Amino acid sequence: MGDLAGLRDGLRELDRVVAAFSGGADSAFLAWVAADTLGAERVVAATAVSPSLAPSELADCEQLTREWGMRWLPVETKELDRPEYVANGGDRCYHCKAELLDTLAPVAAEMGATVVLGVNLDDLGDHRPGQAAAAERGARFPLVESGFTKRDVREASRQLGLRTWDKPAGACLASRLPYGTPVTVGRLQSVAAAEEGLRRLGFGQLRVRHYGDLARVELPEADLAAAVDRREELVAAVRAAGYRYVTLDLEGFRSGNLNQALR
Repeated sequence: MGDLAGLRDGLRELDRVVAAFSGGADSAFLAWVAADTLGAERVVAATAVSPSLAPSELADCEQLTREWGMRWLPVETKELDRPEYVANGGDRCYHCKAELLDTLAPVAAEMGATVVLGVNLDDLGDHRPGQAAAAERGARFPLVESGFTKRDVREASRQLGLRTWDKPAGACLASRLPYGTPVTVGRLQSVAAAEEGLRRLGFGQLRVRHYGDLARVELPEADLAAAVDRREELVAAVRAAGYRYVTLDLEGFRSGNLNQALR
């Protein structure tokens, strides 16, 4: 189990923090503990606003900070202005995090604060070049420093009564595009609309992978039978987002599975 007391001690040493806040279980837990430990006036939960963030996630970020009495700062990031990001190579996440940290730098400087990210121990084993970009720019990973895994984050969040404890894992919408497929606003919007349509049908954990006019839908294995039973609704929801063909991945949901192409 992660060391919650150690996490609080580490945050006290930092004194003031700007927490990168996507609204997911990790960033929400870190931001809440930071505000609870340091006081709301010493913590800013900053959300990167761009086409790669689903509108529903942006709305939830605002709602969470309201519920928890935290200072929320939506900041516009312009990763789509970076050719290396748009090219969607294996280092895309590096350029995304570089944009985020460069955008947050003046905010942190004005506060005399350190930027912190909700990276956990499990994240260290995946292909996450964004971590390098953040570390190079002085960001800290308090959850790693205090020994939290993803499971630890969820269990500690549950014990603290945070509603994000069982929130399905999320990732930026660009992660739905296979490497080498250029990132465009239109493609991100199509993915967002398709996933939102499936959530309205009651599917929670999911990914819609973008292959031109074909969408590959990933759902947990436990949901596959229901998806087949409701295939007409599922197909209609995805086609409404602009896709012509809709496929269901029989291997089920796999977070980050497009990284296999890099191995």
